[in-house]
Amino acid sequence: MNPTTKEAQRAELHKTIWKIANDLRGSVDGWDFKSYVLGTLFYRYISENLTAFINDEERRAGEAAFDYAALPDSQAEFGRKDTVVEKGFYILPSELFANVRKHAASNPDLNETLQAVFKNIEGSALGADSEDDIKGLFDDLDVNSSKLGNTVAKRNEKLVKLLDAIGDLPLGNFADHTIDLFGDAYEYLMQMYASQAGKSGGEYYTPQEVSDLLARITVVGKKTVNKVYDPACGSGSLLLKFAKVLGKNNVRNGFYGQEINLTTYNLARINMFLHDISYEHFDIAHGDTLTDPQHEDDEPFEAIVSNPPYSIRWDGDANPLLINDPRYSPAGVLAPKSKADLAFTMHILSWLAVNGTAAIVEFPGVLYRGGAERKIRQYLIDNNYVDTVIQLPPDLFFGTTIATCIIVLKKSKKDSSVLFIDASGEFTRQGNKNKLTPEHQDKVLDLFTDREDVDHLTKLVSNEDVAANDYNVAVSSYVDQKDKHEVVDIAELNAEIARIVVRQEELRLSIDEIVADLEGAK
Repeated sequence: MNPTTKEAQRAELHKTIWKIANDLRGSVDGWDFKSYVLGTLFYRYISENLTAFINDEERRAGEAAFDYAALPDSQAEFGRKDTVVEKGFYILPSELFANVRKHAASNPDLNETLQAVFKNIEGSALGADSEDDIKGLFDDLDVNSSKLGNTVAKRNEKLVKLLDAIGDLPLGNFADHTIDLFGDAYEYLMQMYASQAGKSGGEYYTPQEVSDLLARITVVGKKTVNKVYDPACGSGSLLLKFAKVLGKNNVRNGFYGQEINLTTYNLARINMFLHDISYEHFDIAHGDTLTDPQHEDDEPFEAIVSNPPYSIRWDGDANPLLINDPRYSPAGVLAPKSKADLAFTMHILSWLAVNGTAAIVEFPGVLYRGGAERKIRQYLIDNNYVDTVIQLPPDLFFGTTIATCIIVLKKSKKDSSVLFIDASGEFTRQGNKNKLTPEHQDKVLDLFTDREDVDHLTKLVSNEDVAANDYNVAVSSYVDQKDKHEVVDIAELNAEIARIVVRQEELRLSIDEIVADLEGAK
């Protein structure tokens, strides 16, 4: 298909999805309603995914007309055990999305039916290796919530509309390998919900073009990596960029992340499934990474990307155990209790492989603030871990207009310098936000790879010079801004002023004559 045609169809699909999502929610707040739209999309996806998988297996075994969706539940039980091992979950034919939808309008107990279906899907993984990956995935899809309506009949009416709307989305025949359409639709919806939700949405979603840049930075010169990690993974979109940049099979040992918010943790796991990452190939954990990290047995990681929450509170020195934590102790000081930014940075550095690269979005204050943060920067610079600092444009992220930056860490640098890149002008205004277009990303990546001085864009600074500047790593301290003032010819300017003065005097005399004429005519 022509790429332009494909993009036009994609844009049309997105428009349809967003219209449906808004029409369906009625008076429910969009942010609250997202769980219903995203959860129903997920239910359709895993139903079609499982059906296509079983049909393919049976047809290859010689059953040319086999159709799992038409099978009685009793006959479907024989395949449960093997399918759970392979796919991580099981759905009986009667509980598939298409079959539940078929009878939804005439089912007065639809809410109870759906509740039982979701419970059974999660229950199918009990005791299996996939249990932790499936458990709780439907927790936020509360079919008995008053948000859907104040009576069971009204709730069921809304649920029928939801099933029909998601079921009618033109996401193609699953067997035709249109899996990316599901993942793409999910990403688009999350981006739209985040943009509408202001700060609360921005906290869990990193704009796709920033995610692209972060992932590309960490894999420069590599075709494969062992495993990728994000300690504050939000909805998982940042991690999934590696599947796009490298190909999911080139992330050899999987996608790892941790998320503190329960709802967002569920979104991240759903996001993995919708991008066809099998349960064996991802490990998303729930909890506070800074005080209760969940992947100690899996580190180190060859590629780490993260957009941690900016300047949040954490235990810091109020917890006497943390100063002895091997993730933080090398710096000899903890990040301030009111600003956890550099605690995330130290954690990431600790779990970074010797041959790895980490790219972290940082709040600008961490680059120059004093106190404990200066001491942590001193540790990072003196040990030659800071590879590059990139100043991003303002107004890229949802919920904030602040111009953030990217700090790139490496444990095996080829020089003892820091590259500073001023990318603050690399954006295009689209709607009410700035965007890093592919061209802007390519330019930043070229500057990052070339590692040379370019007037008004980059400066390679020795660690000694950074130390002499009080370990300040703000890009503006090293890269001179282009002088945007016009060169002024002072002699010409003075001559112009003299001409204006003469002209003013002529006009004043003319006005005086007009006034005198008017007064004489009275």
